[in-house]
Amino acid sequence: MATFHKSPQAPLSESELEELQVLLDAVPPPLEPLDVSMLDGFLCGLLVQPVRVPASRWLPHITDADGRALPGRFDATRLHELALRRHAELNDAISRRQWFDPWVFELEGEDDEPSEVDAVYPWVAGFATAMELFPELMQRDAQSLTEPLALLYRHLSPDDLEDADELLEEIETLEPPEDLSEAVEGLVRATLLLADVGRPQPASNAAPKPKRPAPRRR
Repeated sequence: MATFHKSPQAPLSESELEELQVLLDAVPPPLEPLDVSMLDGFLCGLLVQPVRVPASRWLPHITDADGRALPGRFDATRLHELALRRHAELNDAISRRQWFDPWVFELEGEDDEPSEVDAVYPWVAGFATAMELFPELMQRDAQSLTEPLALLYRHLSPDDLEDADELLEEIETLEPPEDLSEAVEGLVRATLLLADVGRPQPASNAAPKPKRPAPRRR
């Protein structure tokens, strides 16, 4: 069983979250950094793995999806500090199977239904990126992974799920979320279920049912 070090940290404030996005936006091309929502899903994907992923392996992927090195002139100290704080905060919540507030943002001025698709997609894409780069969890019992992965990957295009017939069949059985809050609740529930597979706890420490949050706006 993996052992993850817990470092209690103050949650990032709204201003620090905005600062983190500004720092990610400042990463020079041709590098392709994650945005804050993708970063959040990516961190959750790391934290459900059965083996701890060292920061030295995952930090390069937040400033470039392919992990290309930053130019020497770019100071990533503050960016890494904020990302590591969020990593510690999520690790604490996931370790205790507690609700966490995913960085999913309600899009202002969007009238299309269901609005949760555009809002949730970046988070799920970030999670899927972590699964692709660090596939240890995916090597566990496929049957136990199907339900929680379906809750997440229902927000992706079926074309992105090649050779995943069982997963697509499970997705077909799911009712679409009624609103963004329900979609976000599904993200948290799926993450905690996957943590039960990758980072199992004694049966007495069952995960609580998450409460629906009010989504943030950007």
